Amino acid sequence: MRSIIKPGMPMIDMCETLENTVRKLISENGLQAGIAFPTGCSLNWVAAHWTPNSGDKTVLQYDDGMKLDFGTHVDGHIIHCAFTVAFNPMFDPLLKATQDATNTGVKEAGIDIFPVKSIRNLNGHSIGSYQIHAGKSVPIVEGGEQKKMEEGEFFAIETFGSTGKGYVREDLECSHYMKNFNAGHIPLRLPRVKQLLATINKNFSTLAFCRRYLDRIGESKYLMALKNLCDNGVVQPYPPLCDIKGSYVSQFEHTILLRPTCKEVISRGDDY
Repeated sequence: MRSIIKPGMPMIDMCETLENTVRKLISENGLQAGIAFPTGCSLNWVAAHWTPNSGDKTVLQYDDGMKLDFGTHVDGHIIHCAFTVAFNPMFDPLLKATQDATNTGVKEAGIDIFPVKSIRNLNGHSIGSYQIHAGKSVPIVEGGEQKKMEEGEFFAIETFGSTGKGYVREDLECSHYMKNFNAGHIPLRLPRVKQLLATINKNFSTLAFCRRYLDRIGESKYLMALKNLCDNGVVQPYPPLCDIKGSYVSQFEHTILLRPTCKEVISRGDDY
Protein backbone atom coordinates (compact mmCIF):
# COMPACT_ATOMS: atom_id res chain seq x y z
CA MET A 1 0.00 0.00 0.00
CA ARG A 2 2.89 2.40 0.68
CA SER A 3 3.91 2.10 -2.98
CA ILE A 4 0.35 2.64 -4.22
CA ILE A 5 -0.99 5.46 -2.04
CA LYS A 6 -0.49 8.88 -3.65
CA PRO A 7 -2.13 12.32 -3.38
CA GLY A 8 -5.15 12.54 -5.67
CA MET A 9 -6.26 8.95 -4.99
CA PRO A 10 -9.96 8.55 -4.12
CA MET A 11 -10.24 7.12 -0.62
CA ILE A 12 -12.78 4.52 -1.68
CA ASP A 13 -10.41 3.23 -4.41
CA MET A 14 -7.58 2.99 -1.91
CA CYS A 15 -9.70 1.01 0.56
CA GLU A 16 -10.97 -1.38 -2.07
CA THR A 17 -7.44 -1.92 -3.39
CA LEU A 18 -6.22 -2.81 0.11
CA GLU A 19 -9.23 -4.98 0.89
CA ASN A 20 -9.11 -6.90 -2.39
CA THR A 21 -5.38 -7.50 -1.83
CA VAL A 22 -6.09 -8.84 1.66
CA ARG A 23 -8.84 -11.09 0.32
CA LYS A 24 -6.44 -12.55 -2.23
CA LEU A 25 -3.39 -12.91 0.04
CA ILE A 26 -5.29 -14.52 2.90
CA SER A 27 -7.45 -16.70 0.60
CA GLU A 28 -10.73 -15.30 1.89
CA ASN A 29 -13.11 -18.05 2.91
CA GLY A 30 -16.33 -16.92 4.55
CA LEU A 31 -15.92 -16.59 8.31
CA GLN A 32 -12.86 -18.86 8.31
CA ALA A 33 -10.45 -16.32 6.84
CA GLY A 34 -10.59 -12.76 5.62
CA ILE A 35 -10.77 -9.11 6.62
CA ALA A 36 -11.14 -8.60 10.37
CA PHE A 37 -12.79 -5.16 10.30
CA PRO A 38 -13.35 -2.22 7.92
CA THR A 39 -10.30 -0.38 6.64
CA GLY A 40 -9.89 2.77 8.71
CA CYS A 41 -8.46 5.67 6.72
CA SER A 42 -9.23 8.57 9.03
CA LEU A 43 -7.92 11.95 7.89
CA ASN A 44 -6.34 14.78 9.85
CA TRP A 45 -8.35 15.52 13.04
CA VAL A 46 -10.40 12.32 12.64
CA ALA A 47 -8.54 9.80 14.82
CA ALA A 48 -10.37 6.52 14.11
CA HIS A 49 -13.40 4.64 12.78
CA TRP A 50 -13.76 6.44 9.45
CA THR A 51 -14.03 4.63 6.15
CA PRO A 52 -15.85 5.94 3.06
CA ASN A 53 -19.44 4.90 2.58
CA SER A 54 -20.52 4.09 -0.97
CA GLY A 55 -20.62 7.21 -3.13
CA ASP A 56 -18.17 9.14 -0.95
CA LYS A 57 -15.99 11.35 -3.19
CA THR A 58 -13.21 12.18 -0.69
CA VAL A 59 -9.77 12.33 -2.33
CA LEU A 60 -6.45 12.05 -0.48
CA GLN A 61 -4.55 15.36 -0.55
CA TYR A 62 -0.83 16.20 -0.22
CA ASP A 63 -1.44 18.01 3.09
CA ASP A 64 -3.50 15.20 4.65
CA GLY A 65 -2.36 12.94 7.45
CA MET A 66 -4.09 9.56 7.09
CA LYS A 67 -4.28 6.77 9.66
CA LEU A 68 -4.42 3.46 7.74
CA ASP A 69 -5.86 0.97 10.24
CA PHE A 70 -6.66 -2.56 9.10
CA GLY A 71 -6.69 -6.20 10.16
CA THR A 72 -6.92 -9.79 9.04
CA HIS A 73 -8.11 -12.99 10.66
CA VAL A 74 -7.94 -16.75 10.24
CA ASP A 75 -10.51 -18.74 12.23
CA GLY A 76 -11.25 -15.61 14.23
CA HIS A 77 -7.62 -15.04 15.25
CA ILE A 78 -7.19 -11.34 14.55
CA ILE A 79 -4.09 -9.31 13.73
CA HIS A 80 -4.64 -5.56 14.04
CA CYS A 81 -2.17 -2.93 12.89
CA ALA A 82 -2.01 0.70 11.81
CA PHE A 83 0.41 3.27 10.47
CA THR A 84 0.12 6.88 9.38
CA VAL A 85 0.61 8.04 5.79
CA ALA A 86 1.70 11.63 5.14
CA PHE A 87 3.44 13.30 2.21
CA ASN A 88 4.17 16.76 3.61
CA PRO A 89 7.39 16.76 5.71
CA MET A 90 5.67 18.95 8.31
CA PHE A 91 4.15 15.73 9.67
CA ASP A 92 7.51 14.03 10.28
CA PRO A 93 7.92 15.03 13.97
CA LEU A 94 4.34 14.00 14.83
CA LEU A 95 4.71 10.65 13.07
CA LYS A 96 8.07 9.92 14.69
CA ALA A 97 6.78 10.74 18.17
CA THR A 98 3.77 8.47 17.74
CA GLN A 99 5.75 5.61 16.23
CA ASP A 100 8.36 5.85 18.99
CA ALA A 101 5.58 5.79 21.60
CA THR A 102 4.03 2.66 20.07
CA ASN A 103 7.41 0.94 19.87
CA THR A 104 8.00 1.85 23.51
CA GLY A 105 4.64 0.35 24.41
CA VAL A 106 5.51 -2.85 22.54
CA LYS A 107 8.91 -2.98 24.26
CA GLU A 108 7.50 -2.48 27.76
CA ALA A 109 4.49 -4.79 27.38
CA GLY A 110 4.71 -8.21 28.97
CA ILE A 111 3.11 -10.59 31.44
CA ASP A 112 1.96 -8.65 34.55
CA ILE A 113 2.80 -5.36 32.81
CA PHE A 114 0.62 -2.53 31.54
CA PRO A 115 2.18 0.11 29.26
CA VAL A 116 1.44 3.79 29.69
CA LYS A 117 1.39 6.38 27.02
CA SER A 118 -1.16 10.22 24.84
CA ILE A 119 -5.00 11.02 23.13
CA ARG A 120 -6.24 10.23 26.61
CA ASN A 121 -9.60 8.63 25.85
CA LEU A 122 -8.34 6.10 23.28
CA ASN A 123 -6.70 2.84 24.32
CA GLY A 124 -4.95 -0.25 23.12
CA HIS A 125 -6.91 -3.41 23.81
CA SER A 126 -6.88 -7.15 24.23
CA ILE A 127 -8.07 -9.25 21.27
CA GLY A 128 -10.16 -12.42 21.48
CA SER A 129 -11.51 -14.98 19.03
CA TYR A 130 -13.82 -13.11 16.60
CA GLN A 131 -13.62 -10.22 19.12
CA ILE A 132 -11.50 -7.20 18.21
CA HIS A 133 -11.93 -5.59 21.68
CA ALA A 134 -11.89 -8.41 24.22
CA GLY A 135 -12.36 -6.57 27.50
CA LYS A 136 -8.94 -5.35 28.65
CA SER A 137 -7.74 -1.84 27.81
CA VAL A 138 -4.14 -0.73 27.45
CA PRO A 139 -4.04 2.90 28.64
CA ILE A 140 -2.27 5.46 26.46
CA VAL A 141 -1.87 7.93 29.32
CA GLU A 142 -1.08 7.40 32.98
CA GLY A 143 -3.91 6.52 35.32
CA GLY A 144 -5.84 4.15 33.08
CA GLU A 145 -7.04 0.61 33.65
CA GLN A 146 -4.89 -1.47 36.01
CA LYS A 147 -5.68 -4.98 34.74
CA LYS A 148 -2.59 -7.08 34.11
CA MET A 149 -1.52 -8.74 30.90
CA GLU A 150 -1.50 -12.53 31.10
CA GLU A 151 0.23 -15.39 29.34
CA GLY A 152 -1.42 -16.41 26.07
CA GLU A 153 -3.25 -13.13 25.55
CA PHE A 154 -3.17 -11.02 22.41
CA PHE A 155 -2.97 -7.22 22.66
CA ALA A 156 -3.13 -4.38 20.17
CA ILE A 157 -0.61 -1.77 21.30
CA GLU A 158 -1.54 1.55 19.73
CA THR A 159 -0.83 5.20 20.41
CA PHE A 160 -2.37 8.34 18.99
CA GLY A 161 -0.47 11.62 18.93
CA SER A 162 -2.43 14.80 18.33
CA THR A 163 -1.78 18.48 17.74
CA GLY A 164 -5.30 19.18 19.06
CA LYS A 165 -6.80 18.76 22.52
CA GLY A 166 -5.77 15.12 22.86
CA TYR A 167 -9.39 14.12 23.43
CA VAL A 168 -11.77 12.62 20.87
CA ARG A 169 -15.54 12.73 20.51
CA GLU A 170 -17.98 11.07 18.13
CA ASP A 171 -18.72 13.08 14.98
CA LEU A 172 -19.52 12.73 11.25
CA GLU A 173 -21.52 10.06 9.43
CA CYS A 174 -21.19 6.53 10.81
CA SER A 175 -19.66 3.79 8.66
CA HIS A 176 -18.47 1.16 11.20
CA TYR A 177 -20.78 -1.33 12.93
CA MET A 178 -20.32 -4.52 14.91
CA LYS A 179 -22.71 -7.09 16.34
CA ASN A 180 -22.71 -6.95 20.12
CA PHE A 181 -20.56 -9.88 21.28
CA ASN A 182 -22.71 -10.41 24.38
CA ALA A 183 -26.12 -9.49 22.99
CA GLY A 184 -27.71 -12.94 23.32
CA HIS A 185 -31.16 -13.50 21.83
CA ILE A 186 -33.19 -10.33 21.40
CA PRO A 187 -36.67 -10.76 19.86
CA LEU A 188 -37.16 -8.75 16.66
CA ARG A 189 -40.56 -8.10 15.10
CA LEU A 190 -39.88 -6.87 11.58
CA PRO A 191 -39.02 -9.43 8.86
CA ARG A 192 -36.58 -7.02 7.14
CA VAL A 193 -34.69 -6.54 10.41
CA LYS A 194 -34.54 -10.31 10.99
CA GLN A 195 -33.28 -10.80 7.43
CA LEU A 196 -30.52 -8.20 7.82
CA LEU A 197 -29.41 -9.79 11.10
CA ALA A 198 -29.24 -13.18 9.39
CA THR A 199 -27.03 -11.60 6.70
CA ILE A 200 -24.78 -10.06 9.35
CA ASN A 201 -24.55 -13.37 11.25
CA LYS A 202 -23.66 -15.27 8.08
CA ASN A 203 -21.09 -12.86 6.69
CA PHE A 204 -19.56 -11.10 9.70
CA SER A 205 -20.70 -12.78 12.92
CA THR A 206 -19.15 -10.57 15.65
CA LEU A 207 -16.47 -9.09 13.38
CA ALA A 208 -16.83 -5.40 12.57
CA PHE A 209 -18.29 -4.41 9.18
CA CYS A 210 -19.14 -1.24 7.30
CA ARG A 211 -21.87 -0.11 4.95
CA ARG A 212 -19.65 -0.75 1.91
CA TYR A 213 -19.42 -4.41 2.94
CA LEU A 214 -23.21 -4.68 3.06
CA ASP A 215 -23.39 -3.06 -0.38
CA ARG A 216 -20.79 -5.51 -1.69
CA ILE A 217 -22.83 -8.58 -0.71
CA GLY A 218 -25.97 -7.22 -2.35
CA GLU A 219 -27.83 -5.57 0.52
CA SER A 220 -29.74 -2.38 -0.33
CA LYS A 221 -32.20 -0.07 1.43
CA TYR A 222 -30.98 -1.41 4.76
CA LEU A 223 -30.43 1.78 6.79
CA MET A 224 -33.73 1.63 8.70
CA ALA A 225 -33.24 -2.06 9.50
CA LEU A 226 -29.67 -1.37 10.60
CA LYS A 227 -30.87 1.46 12.84
CA ASN A 228 -33.46 -0.90 14.35
CA LEU A 229 -30.71 -3.43 15.17
CA CYS A 230 -28.68 -0.64 16.78
CA ASP A 231 -31.69 0.67 18.73
CA ASN A 232 -32.33 -2.86 20.06
CA GLY A 233 -28.72 -3.31 21.17
CA VAL A 234 -28.03 -6.15 18.74
CA VAL A 235 -25.56 -4.10 16.69
CA GLN A 236 -23.31 -1.34 18.02
CA PRO A 237 -22.53 1.68 15.80
CA TYR A 238 -18.98 3.07 15.95
CA PRO A 239 -19.05 6.65 14.60
CA PRO A 240 -15.79 8.41 13.69
CA LEU A 241 -13.77 9.65 16.66
CA CYS A 242 -12.50 13.20 16.17
CA ASP A 243 -10.25 15.71 17.87
CA ILE A 244 -10.84 19.43 17.22
CA LYS A 245 -11.22 20.50 13.61
CA GLY A 246 -7.96 21.75 12.10
CA SER A 247 -5.74 19.52 14.24
CA TYR A 248 -3.75 16.50 13.09
CA VAL A 249 -3.74 13.02 14.61
CA SER A 250 -1.16 10.29 13.99
CA GLN A 251 -1.46 6.59 14.89
CA PHE A 252 0.79 3.54 14.89
CA GLU A 253 -0.25 0.09 16.11
CA HIS A 254 1.05 -3.47 16.42
CA THR A 255 -0.42 -6.72 17.70
CA ILE A 256 1.54 -8.78 20.22
CA LEU A 257 1.16 -12.32 21.57
CA LEU A 258 2.38 -12.95 25.11
CA ARG A 259 4.11 -16.31 25.11
CA PRO A 260 5.34 -17.89 28.38
CA THR A 261 8.96 -16.83 27.86
CA CYS A 262 8.73 -14.00 25.33
CA LYS A 263 6.40 -11.72 23.42
CA GLU A 264 5.92 -11.97 19.68
CA VAL A 265 5.05 -8.91 17.60
CA ILE A 266 2.93 -10.68 15.04
CA SER A 267 2.22 -7.63 12.88
CA ARG A 268 5.85 -6.53 12.58
CA GLY A 269 7.29 -6.55 9.06
CA ASP A 270 10.33 -5.26 7.24
CA ASP A 271 8.55 -1.99 6.45
CA TYR A 272 7.49 -0.93 9.97
